[in-house]
Amino acid sequence: MSISQPPTIIVVHPKERKSKCTVQPLRARSDFLFWKYPRKEPDKLTGYVRLGMEGPQISEADAASGLLVLDGTWRLAEKMEPAYEELPVRSLPIWKTAYPRVSKQFDDPAIGLATIEAIFIAYQLMGYNTEGLLDGYFWADEFLKLNRDLIR
Repeated sequence: MSISQPPTIIVVHPKERKSKCTVQPLRARSDFLFWKYPRKEPDKLTGYVRLGMEGPQISEADAASGLLVLDGTWRLAEKMEPAYEELPVRSLPIWKTAYPRVSKQFDDPAIGLATIEAIFIAYQLMGYNTEGLLDGYFWADEFLKLNRDLIR
């Protein structure tokens, strides 16, 4: 099933390196809006939910909502959350990441995903069309293989 939805808003932290940004290929798509943090347009956020670590799991019940995603390292994303705290938070189930994480300073959460992986999972669970979503993601094949039993 494919559901028409509001554009997905990706808020990118200014310290996020474009070379490591998994959502960069989505900039060419009209169904995605990119905001540079701390940009916020409250009038455009009505009816949106935000992906986060807490809250009920995202589902088809959220299909009429727009999706806001914070893009940055785990530490940077945590610092961005208070700016969007009025949005209901939705979490994701546990999937395996294909993104090779190597941090010399901090431990990533065990359930950490690349931003594009999180968006793919959210779209799956909301009933949104995922066609072409992973096209520019270098580790797409590995991600799909690791999670083939979870994909609808």
